[in-house]
Amino acid sequence: MIPFLHLGPLQVPTYGLMIAVAMVAAYYVLRADMARRGLAPKDSSTAELFIAVPCLVGIAGAKIYHVLETPQELFADPVGQLLSRYGLAWFGGLIGGFAAWVLLARWKKIPLLDSFDAGSAAAAVGYGVGRIGCLLSGDGDYGVPTSLPWGMSFPNGLVPTTQTCVQQGWPSDCRVHPTPIYELIVACAIAWVLWRLGARQLTARRGAGVQAPGSVFAAYLVLTGVARFLVEFIRINPRSFFGMSNAQAASIATVVLGAALWWWVSRRGEPQRH
Repeated sequence: MIPFLHLGPLQVPTYGLMIAVAMVAAYYVLRADMARRGLAPKDSSTAELFIAVPCLVGIAGAKIYHVLETPQELFADPVGQLLSRYGLAWFGGLIGGFAAWVLLARWKKIPLLDSFDAGSAAAAVGYGVGRIGCLLSGDGDYGVPTSLPWGMSFPNGLVPTTQTCVQQGWPSDCRVHPTPIYELIVACAIAWVLWRLGARQLTARRGAGVQAPGSVFAAYLVLTGVARFLVEFIRINPRSFFGMSNAQAASIATVVLGAALWWWVSRRGEPQRH
């Protein structure tokens, strides 16, 4: 893999580069979704703001959540852990980005659930593209050893597979599941489903007058939560809660929240009986 690109005296981390690409991809999807919903015209800077601020705050939240997962290492070297270029937790990023998004929606006076619906497909695309940064850097987000033909090895990654394979009792040159590629494929599929759900939502509003904002965001929470829960079974993350990883526990909470939101918005969308 290629953890860094060397451009003369410059050393560019491929993970950071792909995060930037992910932000650009998410921006174009969000801009299109906001425009079709009438939330912001395509030539405005609203979509840029809703991508840049939550992403930056989300990265900070992901870093803080990651270091809090290992308090012993944090207390041993707090400055080094906080300033390290490595280690980001998906759930921490979700919390930070979510909080920033809420504040922006209130500032721009955009209905909160409508803004969540508009951002759901963009979030799925951005997450999937960003995962390629994990693949390029070989930062340890790969899966357990596998004998499948598409298995990959990361001997020069930030977390070499040679180390992981020996720990698992496999040959040092073993191949592992390229889970970032799995997540990219699933994320793109989820984004497509969410975009279609958004189109149906808008059609229903214009035709029958049904108002059900939040349903697309609820589907996003459920689908991404299920996808992350399942991929964790073949990830190398340590187990903690009842044999689950921290990400799996967070995924269950995300699915429950999404199901509850789906039920609530469905009830709101039902015609009133007299």
